[in-house]
Amino acid sequence: MSNGPSGFVLVNKPAGPTSHGVVAALRRSLATRKVGHAGTLDPMATGLLIAGVGRATRLLTYLVGLDKAYTATIRLGEATTTDDAEGELMAATDAFRVTDAQILAALQAFRGEIMQRPTRVSAIKVDGKRAYDRVRAGEDVEIAARPVTIHELEVLSGPTPATGAGGGGVVDLDVRVRVSSGTYIRAIARDLGEALGVGGHLTRLERTSVGPFTLADASELEAPELLEPLGVMGRVLPVCEVDDGEAKDLAQGRFIAPRDFAGEFALAAHAGSLIAVVTVREGRTRPVLVMEAQ
Repeated sequence: MSNGPSGFVLVNKPAGPTSHGVVAALRRSLATRKVGHAGTLDPMATGLLIAGVGRATRLLTYLVGLDKAYTATIRLGEATTTDDAEGELMAATDAFRVTDAQILAALQAFRGEIMQRPTRVSAIKVDGKRAYDRVRAGEDVEIAARPVTIHELEVLSGPTPATGAGGGGVVDLDVRVRVSSGTYIRAIARDLGEALGVGGHLTRLERTSVGPFTLADASELEAPELLEPLGVMGRVLPVCEVDDGEAKDLAQGRFIAPRDFAGEFALAAHAGSLIAVVTVREGRTRPVLVMEAQ
């Protein structure tokens, strides 16, 4: 048996701390060093962050690729060094000359499968070093475009004229987006602004869901709720019940008789506990990640 807590915390991240800061806070409140997360949120961003605790950190690999949904405010007329409100203003262009119809037409290019150039200030590694570290060191970093999928991009309100930080006319647009993992909402704002010739950045970002999990499932950072691994993972992968002998075999890394389930992976459960993540190969159910038999 392992010592210490094990499970997941679905955190409603406040603005301010980094994702690493959230992890550090959970380590303190849960009195354990073993905490990780399934998808970075920038300091400015708020919303759902999934953290794994103890042995459950090994299961985060099955959560990081889930689709994510956000609400955000895009400001047209100003470009910043970070593509969000935390960066320095690089250029300001009067956005009042852009019509609502032009904005809505330009948004069409940001739906479906697209090639997206990630923001320079990101956690992506360039030659073994984080892009944001290279930018902070004064390097000129360009990251190659990569395929992403924007499943939904809906205008919630706006375009709304306003006065920007640079004193010029800007236009704010509140949107809801649902995207594949690895999509940068900041990059959508930047590229929309570039397409319209006025520059753009994010002034607000809230992650509202990750796969089947929503903000309604989340607890506050000051009062984290530790959730059982099976209850969380069972919303993502199919569950196969196993008997005493099969649970023992899987816990010891042995194969069992084949199970029929949809998809490549499933959860083997016994007496309410997660025993292993399994797959079927060569006619046998094989453990690919063994948790402890309870």
